[in-house]
Amino acid sequence: GRATFEVARRGIGYVPESRDVFPHLTVAQNLALGHQPARALTHPRSGATRAFDPYALFPALAACRDTPAGVLSGGEQQMLSIARALAGRPSLLLVDEPTEGLSPSVVQALSRALDGLRREGIGLLLVEQKMTIAPELAQRVLVMGRGCLVFEGTPQELRADASVRKRWLEI
Repeated sequence: GRATFEVARRGIGYVPESRDVFPHLTVAQNLALGHQPARALTHPRSGATRAFDPYALFPALAACRDTPAGVLSGGEQQMLSIARALAGRPSLLLVDEPTEGLSPSVVQALSRALDGLRREGIGLLLVEQKMTIAPELAQRVLVMGRGCLVFEGTPQELRADASVRKRWLEI
């Protein structure tokens, strides 16, 4: 029940399933909207801080810097949505269905970027229906079925549990 700015000030970033870019604003303008200058990206173990460079994380966005976000591909919009959330320098990033409707090559690029963020110490809470990237990124996996928690464990435990995979994750 908190206002969006209060959630952001607490170090939580959110990437919605619908991407929600501002279509008439450029990539650079979209990124500026997420910027929160009072916070620095701080590595939780070393304490080192650094500036966030969205174009280093997603090089494809650099070429589109002055392009209206509404004409970007779905994958570019997803990258922009993630980069905009990261511009607020969160310590926790909530990502809802990041691979929905994306090509396999874009899914791989997003997976690499999210893995890099995880390795830098940014917490990720990933909601994903498909088992494309979640097992590689997760330390813990929760599977929900019909509104109830039906599995909780490590990715390795999920891979070993054929009954959960068959009943809840396979088509």
